[in-house]
Amino acid sequence: MEVRVSRRVPRFRAPLALVLGAVLAVPLAPPAPAADAYTLTPLKFTVRAGGRTCTVDADLYRPAGVDRDHPAPAVLGTNGFGGSKSDGSTSTVGKAFAQRGYVSLVYSGLGFGRSGCLVSLDDPDIDGAAASQLVDFLGGKRAADDGTTADFITRDAPGDPRVGMIGGSYGGAVQLATAAVDRRLDALVPMITWNDLAYSLSPNNAAGSTGVPGVFKWQWTNGFYLIGEGQPLLEPSLDPSRINSLACLHFVTEACRTVHTLNSGSYPADRTAELLAFAHRVSPASYLHRVRTPTLLVQGQADTLFNLNEATATYRTLKAQGTPVKMIWQSWGHSGGLTGPAAGELDLSRGNLETSYVGRRVLAWFDRHLRGRTHVDTGPAFAYHRDWITDPDRAYATASRLPATGRTLYLSGDGRLVDRRGEVTAGSRRYTNWLTPTSHSESSLSGLIGLPDMPPRDTKGTYLDWTSEPLKRPLDVVGAPRATLKVVSPEAQRTQNSADAADKLVLFAKLYDVAPDGTRTLVRRLVAPVRVPDVTKSFTVTLPGIVHRYQAGHRLRFVIAASDDAYFGNRGIKPVTVISGPRNTGVLRLPVAGS
Repeated sequence: MEVRVSRRVPRFRAPLALVLGAVLAVPLAPPAPAADAYTLTPLKFTVRAGGRTCTVDADLYRPAGVDRDHPAPAVLGTNGFGGSKSDGSTSTVGKAFAQRGYVSLVYSGLGFGRSGCLVSLDDPDIDGAAASQLVDFLGGKRAADDGTTADFITRDAPGDPRVGMIGGSYGGAVQLATAAVDRRLDALVPMITWNDLAYSLSPNNAAGSTGVPGVFKWQWTNGFYLIGEGQPLLEPSLDPSRINSLACLHFVTEACRTVHTLNSGSYPADRTAELLAFAHRVSPASYLHRVRTPTLLVQGQADTLFNLNEATATYRTLKAQGTPVKMIWQSWGHSGGLTGPAAGELDLSRGNLETSYVGRRVLAWFDRHLRGRTHVDTGPAFAYHRDWITDPDRAYATASRLPATGRTLYLSGDGRLVDRRGEVTAGSRRYTNWLTPTSHSESSLSGLIGLPDMPPRDTKGTYLDWTSEPLKRPLDVVGAPRATLKVVSPEAQRTQNSADAADKLVLFAKLYDVAPDGTRTLVRRLVAPVRVPDVTKSFTVTLPGIVHRYQAGHRLRFVIAASDDAYFGNRGIKPVTVISGPRNTGVLRLPVAGS
């Protein structure tokens, strides 16, 4: 069935996890003229993926005037986790780019909507292989199940269409997975997605922690797990390709085993190695060396699921191997849904590509790499949104590289953060964890489902903090702070060599902004969970990246806490003492813009 649609399409509002957004004053490329109309054709594709044969449900958006004699490049997109081709942001990818002269093919990812097969976490050998078969269609190498062919796509060679991909979250990682198995892709725009699911779902922010499982992010993980397992109920289907077994309904078996192991709270070496290996194998971190497609990374600052460190890791890997890559840190991500995107941010449910910074950057990226307009400026290597700038036209700062460490502070024995090691006062301080969580950073899914969250809190006696003097001038922290610590915990040392990694010490590092009136703000509600690899040695913690201005008169506060209710914590009671002295103390290093 083919439907002709006028350019005046209705406005859709998508969930925060799927909306695409940002801001800027001067366009980086002239906007493409909008098409007067496009046709929408629902299609089905039978694909082979992961040893199963299943159907992919898709919609083809074809701009008016595009035909065999007047071909156009294509844009391929799919949904975020739990969505489908019909949700607000996914369908508007098709509409928005068709209005700008691109052929768009949007589809429901495997296991979602009315597409078959199991949810396999964007495995390149499964999800990437399925997407590659859609590229075959765009390249004229195959037809849809009803016989529809696409002979109106710009081609670089027979069977090789000019095609880019765009999408957020789950629809972001699948782009990298596809590029790893199919060199025909010409441009990628992965938004708010992950680098390594082992870090995303069970982060260990301690350097040198390879092989040591992190701290289970149980709220986020189980929320998405329930969404995945509930797909046959949310989208009733008798398609046998969507069903695995009674023990693991809708995911591939390895994904269920990973979640079950994490939920068990027990991490013996054999099971731990298995879960880390699977999570890593299906993540970009394991296959980026095969990705050569020009990539524009867009990551969200308000994101406790996939924080800025994930995009930074992907960016550095691609850049080091010579893959063309640029990165934008927009304001919003998976978190903070009640406040929504900042003023002026791109929202594809409104199609405001030309009037937003990220939108213009995307158009310029596709103009250059899909339309071959080599004169188009695709913008700086790095850009980041500043929420302290009220004018949307000036909200983004740009740079040729990520800021380096610009300020070093020392943890004094009396609870001060001081500028020089010689100012450190000798002393020791102690906290003790409880068997129940005593700190709160966030309720992970509250923003996505539209519920307010409680303010962050820490219970006296279960954390330690160090606070700076009031700042004499504003301090812009842009990037991932790092803290080097040494703790004393006889109980943790006693279980140091346990065969179960769950016996190792767990703690949480975080940064607050303290206003002159004493009001505390946990920056973006971000924390750095750590399962200390060796409690007898000092260790370095890389906190999640932030973009935050500490205003003049405000103070920085660095905290290590015994627990956080969004994560699993310590097994048993493990008191912790931190000893400080001028010759041996903790150090906090901050990346500062303009340093």
